[in-house]
Amino acid sequence: MKLTVNDTEHEVDVDPAMPLLWVLRDELGITGPKYGCGIAQCGACTVHIDGQAVRSCQVAIGDLVGDVTTIEGLGTPDLRHAVQEAWIEGQVAQCGYCQSGQIMQAASLLETNPAPTDDDIDRAMSGNLCRCGTYPRIRAAIHSAAAKLQEG
Repeated sequence: MKLTVNDTEHEVDVDPAMPLLWVLRDELGITGPKYGCGIAQCGACTVHIDGQAVRSCQVAIGDLVGDVTTIEGLGTPDLRHAVQEAWIEGQVAQCGYCQSGQIMQAASLLETNPAPTDDDIDRAMSGNLCRCGTYPRIRAAIHSAAAKLQEG
């Protein structure tokens, strides 16, 4: 099977029922998406497929249609995405385990809603759990990233 991840085409020989998460981590060595629950309830495995946030633990590789972007492909070391910059500036992460999923979900939110309210953020981020409880910093970072993106 062929798939494009972070603008690079890959070919893998795996069972079509294998979740995208395991293809990314075990076959391609892309470790940004994390295994949290395996049932799409925590958001740690969030990636983008054609720009839409999805839980990679629930996408069978045989059903994949579209290009995949992980946290590794969201920005570059020289030019981080506005959400990544806001996360760093706001010192959002504590343990950090959920943060790649949080960032991917937030970036997807800002693609569809460039000026979200607190309620919009809470709704969009409700499926991404943070055991450390950094929700106020997550919300503040999303507002900060939105402002950066609106500035250009």
